[in-house]
Amino acid sequence: MRQDGPLLGADDPQPVRVHGRGSLSPFVLVSDHAGRAVPARLGDLGVSAPDWERHIAWDIGMAGMGRLLAERLETILVEQVYSRLVIDCNRAPGHPTSIVRASDGTVVPRNAALDAAAETERVERIFQPYHDRITEELDARLTRGQPTVLVSLHSFTPEMDNVARPWHAGILHNHGPRFGLILKDLLEREPGLLVGDNEPYALTDTSDFTVPFHGERRDLPHVELEIRQDLVADAAGQREWADRLARLLPLAWARYTA
Repeated sequence: MRQDGPLLGADDPQPVRVHGRGSLSPFVLVSDHAGRAVPARLGDLGVSAPDWERHIAWDIGMAGMGRLLAERLETILVEQVYSRLVIDCNRAPGHPTSIVRASDGTVVPRNAALDAAAETERVERIFQPYHDRITEELDARLTRGQPTVLVSLHSFTPEMDNVARPWHAGILHNHGPRFGLILKDLLEREPGLLVGDNEPYALTDTSDFTVPFHGERRDLPHVELEIRQDLVADAAGQREWADRLARLLPLAWARYTA
């Protein structure tokens, strides 16, 4: 189904939002699912208001936590503004879950019959500008000879398919896992934390896009970090995790470069 008019109108937000500022920090923070905006042309995609509060629409807590972390690390955060129900910016275009027809039991009616042109428009107007901005940031740092660690921020549900997920956080890795495993070790030393190793998801060549494309392809140290959503759903939890990561990420970098 092809819809009339440009995907993004004059009153729609731009797909990329950048917080913080460039500095000597080695860390570049990215958040694929920080926002849940929808182009006005698409309405609510046929999805009910309660479902827009769920994880299917965005990574709960990552906008607040990520911005606090960027502030504490004095570095930059690149956020995707639009909901993953419009297009998932952590999936390669054409992947079966790039534009979902249903997510965790919720049908997305206005995604049901998209033609190739409509899918391409979402890639060109939302997916591509986000990844272009990350590429721009990484290229600039490479030109300056500045060390860089890519930190991809995500959150996950406490339960999926009626199965509890006990981890407080998870470190996802595939090729080049060393920095992530150092951070995992530091997190495991924190009192009371249970940390997943490729849990609750595994990072593979095809399941994710951001880390394979921007981190592994460039051979940059990187980590894909998952935090359980109930731990960062409110401001207090977001502050707690931002403080923790602002303390541990530099320690991980020091160990990595020792």
